[in-house]
Amino acid sequence: MKLWFLTGSQGLYGEDTLHQVAEQSRQIAGALDRALPFEVVWQPVLTDAAAIRRICLRANADEDCGGLIAWMHTFSPAKMWIAGLDALRRPLLHLHTQANRELPWSSIDMDFMNLNQAAHGDREFGYIQSRLGVPRKTVAGHVSDPAVTARVGAWARAAAGRAEVGSLKLARFGDNMRDVAVTEGDKVEAQLRFGVSVNTYGVNDLVDAVGASADTDVTALVKEYEESYIVASELRAGGERHESLRYAARIELGLRHFLDEGGFKAFTTNFEDLGGLRQLPGLAVQRLMADGYGFGGEGDWKTSVLLRTLKVMSAGLAGGTSFMEDYTYHLTPGEEVILGAHMLEVCPSIASGTPSCEIHPLSIGGREDPVRLVFDARPGPATVVGLADMGERFRLVANEIDVVTPAEPLPSLPVARAVWKPRPDLRTSAESWLTAGAPHHTVLSAAVGAEELTDFADMLGVELVLIDADTTSRRFVQELRWNQAYYRLAQGF
Repeated sequence: MKLWFLTGSQGLYGEDTLHQVAEQSRQIAGALDRALPFEVVWQPVLTDAAAIRRICLRANADEDCGGLIAWMHTFSPAKMWIAGLDALRRPLLHLHTQANRELPWSSIDMDFMNLNQAAHGDREFGYIQSRLGVPRKTVAGHVSDPAVTARVGAWARAAAGRAEVGSLKLARFGDNMRDVAVTEGDKVEAQLRFGVSVNTYGVNDLVDAVGASADTDVTALVKEYEESYIVASELRAGGERHESLRYAARIELGLRHFLDEGGFKAFTTNFEDLGGLRQLPGLAVQRLMADGYGFGGEGDWKTSVLLRTLKVMSAGLAGGTSFMEDYTYHLTPGEEVILGAHMLEVCPSIASGTPSCEIHPLSIGGREDPVRLVFDARPGPATVVGLADMGERFRLVANEIDVVTPAEPLPSLPVARAVWKPRPDLRTSAESWLTAGAPHHTVLSAAVGAEELTDFADMLGVELVLIDADTTSRRFVQELRWNQAYYRLAQGF
């Protein structure tokens, strides 16, 4: 993905001034290019309506363009921007900056003032964006300030997420878990709103791919497991359960081949619909998530879409991002925490150390004991996010949390898990989450936070409600009511 840097000016100042504008805007674009995780492409200075509209249409048509960063270096009369902004379909960030960080107090004159008047020009640009109702993010400050580039970077990551979901293909192996409500959803609306294509395939299509895995490839992958994880002795070559590890490798090879051949970057499975699979996919799903694929258990395609999107948004950042589920609570007053896990499928990108590769019985699914990676999540701040279909709209719900080390070892819980303290506290968090109708399947990310999620939701026109350290139950309920009124009015009657 690339970001285009647009600079607004006008012909009133003469060619010499416009040359200075161009040079300074190149410097600003270069500073952003060095600071951001994506390439920033400088575009020639814009001084008339026709050129502005052409470049906005070009941006719409260019698949590599993930968004536009616009800066009014001098004064760009905003009526020139109406046609272009009205046609624009890419995310927009309004950067309110200037070339110089400090004023040259002793030498400043009117020539300097006329050249360096973004404080003036950007207000004109801000007006026309608001007048047209253009969705955008506004960031003010000098590009040498890390706080400024961090905010632009959050927007850029959100733009990458928007670009990814707009072309995402997801494969569902079987349907969703029977009688479950929250994993249902409107796939047509999801494709209209997000762009994601969600389609179902028979589980035995996957079984055929698993069966086609070559023995030599299975052997090579098993060796990779033994080098990457602490593999239980019973699963190693010569161990009594080694064949189970080889079958887990077959599942990974077949699943990876099916997804890659079809161009799928996200998928779901369902323990109630395993067809001819001998194991519920565990290790394979965990490793595919670690490689950036989206996943949702029990056919939960919305969480799978969300996971893949956040994986793209968090690329290159410290921390990890995983499929997650709130499982049970520790409710001792003053020590309240949530224990999150799933049957098998938690991504090792959030692991605190080297995962252990183990095999244990699974009380549901009716298949052979599945192989899985077992670990505790790495302590630190994170965010838990869920996506729900509310009927007339999609709702993102996010809770800022702090992952902690379990109070005691968990020797009898043979799955990967995370323990966290939700902000502001467990009672307020749980009451708010339930009141919002947020799902039990979530994405836990130690890389993507509230700012990226806010920018992403704004780009898609999707509701986002945040539970953080400042949340109160009363205020949260009021926010939901205000949002209900806003989205009903925004849709029209």
